[in-house]
Amino acid sequence: MSASIHPPTFTDVISTPLSHSIDAAVKASNAGWFWNVSHSDLNNVLNTWIVMIILVVLAVVVRSRLQTIPAGLQNFWEVTVSMLEDLVVETMGEKGRPYFMLIASLALFILSCNLIGIIPWFQSSTNNLNTTLALALVSFVTTHYVGIKLHGVKYIKHFIGPVPWLIPLMLPIEIIGHLSRVLSLSFRLFGNIMGEDLAIVILTILVPYLVPLPMMVLQVFTSFIQTLVFIMLTMMYIVGSLEEAH
Repeated sequence: MSASIHPPTFTDVISTPLSHSIDAAVKASNAGWFWNVSHSDLNNVLNTWIVMIILVVLAVVVRSRLQTIPAGLQNFWEVTVSMLEDLVVETMGEKGRPYFMLIASLALFILSCNLIGIIPWFQSSTNNLNTTLALALVSFVTTHYVGIKLHGVKYIKHFIGPVPWLIPLMLPIEIIGHLSRVLSLSFRLFGNIMGEDLAIVILTILVPYLVPLPMMVLQVFTSFIQTLVFIMLTMMYIVGSLEEAH
């Protein structure tokens, strides 16, 4: 699911012929019930890969030019990483340091996916529910993996409550609550970014000059806020799984 109204994008050069080829192959194999890839999904995947390539290339470039006294791009990345590290430690404490790489990766990836839509001929990858759902599942799986790894079988105490007679009540409530985290993380990010993209596109179509600029500024602000919300919730979920259940 993604924004259905969108101007032509750079990735259409690849996604349009590829989409036709996939449709032809699916029809020929009668596998339409199993394999259904839309043009929007292909655009989303290609934009996501563009973001990943940009981040990897920047990391490789900075790593190959490390200096004792940082300057330019190295200085920018050192400040960015330092800010993210401080945020992780302040939110999770020292026990959160092992998860810094995950949180930093999520933050940089989500923010880049949010902001790339501002660039002409590109589309925000996070205005597609497939992307935000995948990110939410990473957060969900990591949370419970950490809890099981640290507490073992005792991790079940997080779901059954403090006293045995509350188990029939607490267990379904906790399971529903934890599953709802996936919906909350994915739909919040998806809805906000898709809504802004649609508003900018509609304003651009109606009044192509100057009027869309305030919305673009708002999109930059919201992109940072939504990134912060996502990683803060992920950190709180992981902290909750690290604590002993009583």
